[in-house]
Amino acid sequence: MTHSTTTAPPLDAAPRLPEPRGPMSDAVITMLARDPSYGWAVESPARESDPFGDDLHLALHLCYELHYQGFADVHPDWEWDPRLIGLRGGMERAFLEALREHVPGGDDVDHVLEELLTEPPGAGAVPRHLRRTGEWWQLREYVAHRSIYHLKEADPHAWVVPRLRGRAKAALVAVEFDEFGGGRAERMHSRLFADLMEEVGLDPSYGAYVDDAPAPMLAITNMMSMFGLHRALRGALVGHFAAAEITTAPSARRFARALRHLGVGERGVRFYTEHVEADAVHEQVLRHDVVGGLLESEPGLAADVVLGVQATALLEDRFEDHVLGCWRADPPRTSLRRWLVSQNG
Repeated sequence: MTHSTTTAPPLDAAPRLPEPRGPMSDAVITMLARDPSYGWAVESPARESDPFGDDLHLALHLCYELHYQGFADVHPDWEWDPRLIGLRGGMERAFLEALREHVPGGDDVDHVLEELLTEPPGAGAVPRHLRRTGEWWQLREYVAHRSIYHLKEADPHAWVVPRLRGRAKAALVAVEFDEFGGGRAERMHSRLFADLMEEVGLDPSYGAYVDDAPAPMLAITNMMSMFGLHRALRGALVGHFAAAEITTAPSARRFARALRHLGVGERGVRFYTEHVEADAVHEQVLRHDVVGGLLESEPGLAADVVLGVQATALLEDRFEDHVLGCWRADPPRTSLRRWLVSQNG
């Protein structure tokens, strides 16, 4: 099941605008399709009742992508247009408020990080499913989901670099250096993920599966972008990054086994084996030098670090529940917004 690549754009081409999913995403797409110099009034769309819903998260994704690769035929001046920033701000407030309401909170950073080191029963349910009873179409769906982030892996975390000082900044840059391939383009984690996509017959073009990705996936990347683009949320971004690095190594090991079980070649498995090795080291650097250094200089950010850790767990759990709920349904259904098109049935 794969998108046809016969007319695919170059891998480094900016993606095209996706289809809207409701009034907010429609309003943003309508704005981006116009010239920003045109003096037209912006009507705020009705606020969506679900801050974790498709409409809000596609709209946020559109706003944030202007700070990354942008979109084909969208004027670059939209990136900081005050009308669009105003719309984005309202959506961000709703999303952030919902995250705070759905996590326990607190300021005990050591406790929440220690909890991550002890996996609860049922942890790693997706790779376990793929290895035990998973099918090829499910693996390909999962890879399509994760492409929303992994094709720009570590980019959201780079926003926090100028917001840190001293030991925390130096240590985070060292981790980012590894994420970006240690100076070698072919070893960048985003490139390794594109290799995996090619190995499983998916289109590795940046943004190719945005139209397919449901809110539970978009919300994860939107959280990273929101934390990274707001200096006031620098502690939350550090907490998120620490949570991601601490939990990645055991998860990556399981995924590597699942991919081999399903017949993926070593070129595709390399994305996960690289993370097994790298993130075991990154975990210690994030905990002791990045988080430790940040709280040493700014102890008042402890509650934000906890928010970042807990929000990451919340959204990853929601995503996993969504995916497995679809796959385990009777009959199984796609976890994407539509079935992937197959060239060979």
